[in-house]
Amino acid sequence: MPTTVVRFNLVDPAATPASLSERYRAALEMATYADDRGISTIQTEEHHGAENNWISSPFTFAGAVFGATRRIAVTVSAIIGPLHDPLRLAEDIAVLDLLSAGRLVTVAGIGYRPEEYEQSGVDWKSRGKLQDELLETLLEAWTGEPFTFRGRTVRITPRPFTRPHPLLLVGGSSKAAARRAARLGLPFFPSAHLPDLEAYYREQLREHGTEGWTMMPAAETPLLHIADDPDLTWAKHGEHFLHEARTYASWQSKDIRSAVKSTATTVEELRAEGVYRVLTPDECVRYAKGGADSLVLHPLSGGMPIDEGWRSLHHFCENVLPRLKDK
Repeated sequence: MPTTVVRFNLVDPAATPASLSERYRAALEMATYADDRGISTIQTEEHHGAENNWISSPFTFAGAVFGATRRIAVTVSAIIGPLHDPLRLAEDIAVLDLLSAGRLVTVAGIGYRPEEYEQSGVDWKSRGKLQDELLETLLEAWTGEPFTFRGRTVRITPRPFTRPHPLLLVGGSSKAAARRAARLGLPFFPSAHLPDLEAYYREQLREHGTEGWTMMPAAETPLLHIADDPDLTWAKHGEHFLHEARTYASWQSKDIRSAVKSTATTVEELRAEGVYRVLTPDECVRYAKGGADSLVLHPLSGGMPIDEGWRSLHHFCENVLPRLKDK
């Protein structure tokens, strides 16, 4: 059975504080419902200063999910590592790991938007060095023992639940990211289906004498929405998919490689492209049984109305998942 994921970035370009609060609370209710129905993972992410209200505090959201659920994992994919204070991040992840009994997965990338660095007062040109420091600090901090950080002796408590440490992956699409992961013996999370980069990571593991593994997106990783009438859904709600796709594309240079990168400029182009897909329950079952590694549902994409998001999630959990469990 494919891994099942429900993604939340809480984007809403037309939000008011009241409507955004409603969206966040709906996402939490959806996470609880997904947990009860056996969904594998909630996935969220981090961006700052976005006009469309892209979520900026994924660990706060993860904590709320853990408090409302029993078994589902939360993958934060990805944090922008150099924007975080290493000691405080070590504490936050340790507490979430304890709270969830090991259900948190953190992917640490370096980002691709200089304006986010500028907003945080962090030097863009120092991002590689800062990422190295962050990852090294996290691994030392989670031992619970005193260590030296920026010339002073520190100690981080409490220790996390997971041994030897909470699940931490290095994200990215560059050889520098692959080398960083291999040097530290951390798993590697390429941002797209990049077999050559995976091979390079394995070479680096051998060179450094470390062990690791790769969590790589499949060649196709579409964002799914489930509906009885895909034509009607595209006509009524395609603008929400397109808004998110265009926003994400505008942030990325030509050198950025992403599993969900779109070049579409119209709803019609987006539908033909296949990065976002609206499927009937029967079509989703066929897609899953055709060899899909994962099913990523995106019920609140781009400011999608909450009731439409619920319809998609209900369809997925009630009319798709039971038929996959019988596979």
